[in-house]
Amino acid sequence: MDQLKYDNLKMGERGAIISIIAYICLTALKLVIGSIAGSEALKADGLNNATDIVASIAVLIGLRLAQRPADKDHTYGHWKAETVASLVASFIMMAVGLQVLFEAIGSVFQGENESPDLIAAYTGIFCAAVMYLVYRFNKRLATKIKSQAVMAAARDNISDAWVSAGTVIGIVGSQFGLPWLDPVTAVIVGFLICKTAWDIFKEATHHLTDGFDVELIREYRKTIATIDGVETVKDVRARSYGNNAVVDVVITVRSDLDMHQAHDICTDVEDELLREHDVYTVHVHVEPEMWDESV
Repeated sequence: MDQLKYDNLKMGERGAIISIIAYICLTALKLVIGSIAGSEALKADGLNNATDIVASIAVLIGLRLAQRPADKDHTYGHWKAETVASLVASFIMMAVGLQVLFEAIGSVFQGENESPDLIAAYTGIFCAAVMYLVYRFNKRLATKIKSQAVMAAARDNISDAWVSAGTVIGIVGSQFGLPWLDPVTAVIVGFLICKTAWDIFKEATHHLTDGFDVELIREYRKTIATIDGVETVKDVRARSYGNNAVVDVVITVRSDLDMHQAHDICTDVEDELLREHDVYTVHVHVEPEMWDESV
């Protein structure tokens, strides 16, 4: 099980590397063409992709650190490294998003009347198409290896494709006597960068503070309740280590069972959760069922 998850982390690096290469190329293209064509929206989109380079590098570093085996200081392994990296990336993205936002708002109030060259729109269309292809690759990879980090990268890819499409709308609109539409679109791009940073921050802090999906815990409880020998499911708790779920369970069994029988039931609980829900580790605490002697 461990080796398979480590192999999946290794495969996940491919998605991060492809994203980094794509973002570097598109950032340079957008910033250069945006400056030449005089498009605030395209330049803002280029800075957006620059933050995505940092985010993708953070994901890559996190995936590599997460592959380190457990040691005396990290007895549960280094799985949370990618979550910490995502948190750092969210801070950087927010800083750049605020910078783009303030500069774009300043351009709106300056009342610049020049419309950007139409080459900026063609550049935006090309970049949107490239990011869509990267999104498709990362989504397939994330589904194959069941990686939340790579799937998050894929969602970032598709959001960047939509941002580029929005940039094109702003540039084209400015060609029809609406030059203010380009800097206004840059403001929207700035908001989108900040929103993406906030979403990443919320998800990372949720995992780091041992937050977990309540619906998944309900599913775990239902699965445990169907196992032969389990009388009641007293408690189910779970926490995340990177993309891995660690589950703590408290069950009751018949009080007349011997230790070996109770142990076998605990093993069945562990095996079923591992098989049905692909959790990483299950800790089962067993207690005797209390019978009402007055009945």
